Amino acid sequence: MAKTASIQTRVDPKIKQRAQKILNTLNISMSEAISIYLAQITLHKGIPFDLKIPNKLTAQVLKNSEKGKDLHAASSINELFKELDS
Repeated sequence: MAKTASIQTRVDPKIKQRAQKILNTLNISMSEAISIYLAQITLHKGIPFDLKIPNKLTAQVLKNSEKGKDLHAASSINELFKELDS
C-alpha cells in the first residue's frame, strides 16, 4: 500500500527529543513509530493504552520520582522480590 497521507503536528521539543533518543535505540524512525501507533489505534478501535487522570497521591509520587525524591533502592533483584513478597 502506498504511503501518501501526511500528518503535521506540534509537540513539546523536549518530549520529541526524548522520544527520538528511545526510537534511535530501537532503530525505529519517528514516522515508523507514528505509523505503528496509528495501526494499533485501528486494531484496538481506540487508544491502545489507558488514559487516566491520577489521584493526588499518585500525581505527587510521580512528581517526586521524576525529581529523584523518595525513591526506594534494593541491593539486588532477588532482594527486591523478597521485599515485595513480605
